[in-house]
This record gives sequence, structure tokens and C-alpha cells, in this order.
Amino acid sequence: MKQDEQHEEEGILLKKSAESEGSSTDYSDESTHMESTDSGEDGSPRYHTSNPEPMSEEERQRERDFRKKLNRTSRELVSDSIHQGVKLIVHRPDYDSNNQEEYFRLCQGLMPVVREIARKTLPLLEHEDVAEFARNQYYGSKFQADGVAYRDFRYFAKKRPPTESPALVVGLRVDESASMAAFGRLDAAKRAVIAVYEFCQICNIPILIYGDTADASRLEQMSVFAYADYDKPDIRDRFRLMGIRARSNNRDGMALRIMAERLAASPQQTKLLISLSDGQPKAMDDYTGPYAIQDMRQTIAQYERKEVRFLAAAIGQDKDVISQIYGSERFLDITNLNELPAKLVQIISRYVGS
Repeated sequence: MKQDEQHEEEGILLKKSAESEGSSTDYSDESTHMESTDSGEDGSPRYHTSNPEPMSEEERQRERDFRKKLNRTSRELVSDSIHQGVKLIVHRPDYDSNNQEEYFRLCQGLMPVVREIARKTLPLLEHEDVAEFARNQYYGSKFQADGVAYRDFRYFAKKRPPTESPALVVGLRVDESASMAAFGRLDAAKRAVIAVYEFCQICNIPILIYGDTADASRLEQMSVFAYADYDKPDIRDRFRLMGIRARSNNRDGMALRIMAERLAASPQQTKLLISLSDGQPKAMDDYTGPYAIQDMRQTIAQYERKEVRFLAAAIGQDKDVISQIYGSERFLDITNLNELPAKLVQIISRYVGS
């Protein structure tokens, strides 16, 4: 089945949110590591000045192997759920020159805000390297009294060495239902994923960005699009993000389960899963209403027990329903779509060291 699709969407520039306005002078370039060989004077990454080398045949084969692995793993992750009979295909989208041009255009307006927030976050990451403790260890320098209750002998915590990655991993799930085409939601989603992706690249935070839709066909009842995956980071992933588009229905619980299971298995202490959506779940044949809502709530509860934190960024007309599904403490109401990219990056930055 052909998996790579070419799409173009017009973008609008990000305006600084009130929270970030006027705060860029708090940190000078000399006091941070932001001014590296990866950043230009205008804040855009230097690699944007030239295109990456085309994939070799060996690289393309590795991509095919990785896509097969994602399909196999994702199907296994839902094999014991209500979604076990749903025909799932995981795509690893390609990109073209139009995707690159769109990315360059959107990135220019986003990067100053992303860099501003990253300036404030990087010192926290530096502190984390020194002070962060890895919990639930069989031995270590710090005794955890609360660990005794689990009776698994993992009563200690030990300091993480500076070479370990940050204690935060981020998953961003993008609803690619047909209704995302309305009222500038798709443009806002693209700008948001660019901002989140570049922020995580600057701060060396592992990032998983998946899009999903349902009912593309009877043979493809659930479609997942792996745009960026921390198991196979690729400089080309930033261009793949421009393949996000409005498609068909949405089977939210299945998408959340696949991504939450990946995050739960990651070694990072803090696991954050953000769902960017404009509506409540609805897919054939009967995945809608109370049945779908119950599935989502059960999925959230199940993976919160595995220490995955959920956040729903609602950008559509079903905000009240989304708030009821996720709970007010996990809900972010985005009324002004121009504020979406900065808000998401600011929220992620607050989880650093938490």
C-alpha cells in the first residue's frame, strides 16, 4: 500500500503570547548554550540553509524495516484491548520539496519564541544532570522509605550520571480527523508540532510525534502516521511533520494506548503525553458516544498507573466533552489558535525536573 502522501498547507506566523512577551532579556546569550552551531542569528536552525542529503538505498531500507517494526509493535500493543480486531497500518511518511518550503516558512516565525522559552529551560536541565535521582534502584546513595511498601527490594535512589538523557520524554498525538480542516485548526496544529519538535531538539528531550485517523478504508480502519520517533531520530523528521492533514474519523482511545504504552516503557522518570484534538472520538462501526468515552477514560486511568501524564489541548467545538473525558486537571482550552505553539512549549518546559 502506498504510504507516502504529499500535502501543502498555508501557514500563519506565531505571535508571542502575553506570558512570553518582554521576557527575552532575562537571559543573555553568554549565560546559556543556546547560541551553538545549530542556530542562526534570526533564531532559525542553521541546517535550514541547506537541504539534507537524499536518502541512500541503505537508509531507505532501514526506513522500511523501521516501519515494519512499528506496525508489528503497535498491533501487539492493542492486541488485548477492545481495538484488537481493528485493522491497523502505521505509516512512516516521506516528504517533498513543498513540505520543506512550508517548514522553512513556518519555522522562521516560530523559532524566536521557541528559543526564548528554551533559554529558560536549559539551566534547569543542567541542574537536573547534577541533582536528579533515579528512583527504584536495588542500590544507591539515597534510601526511599516509600519504596519499602512495594516489597521488590528497590529501596534506593542514585544520582543520574551527566551523560544520561533528561528525565522527561514527550509524546504529542495529533488528531487528523476531517474536522481539523476547519477554522485554521490544521495550520495551528502544524505550527504547534514544529514548536514542540524544535524545542525538544534544542533541549535534547526524546520526542514522539504521531498523527492518526480512522476509517480510511475497510482494510485500513486505523491509520497512524509516525512523523518523529525517538527510537529512530532523523533530521528529515521536521519535514515529515508537514504531512499532517485532515483525513477521516478518529479512534482516540486506540491512538492514546499505542503512544502511552511506548512512553510507559521508556526509561525517563517523567512521561508526558499531549493529545491535540478538535473533537470527541467517533469511528465506525460503533466507536462513539459513551462507549468511546469510557474506553478513553479507562485508557487514561490505566496508563496513569504506569506514571504517564496526560494533557488534552482542545482546539475545536467539542471542548466541553474533551474536558469531561480528560478531567479539568488534564485539560487545556485553546481559544486563540495563535497562542497554541507557545503554550504547548511553555507547558513542556514546566515538566522539566518535575
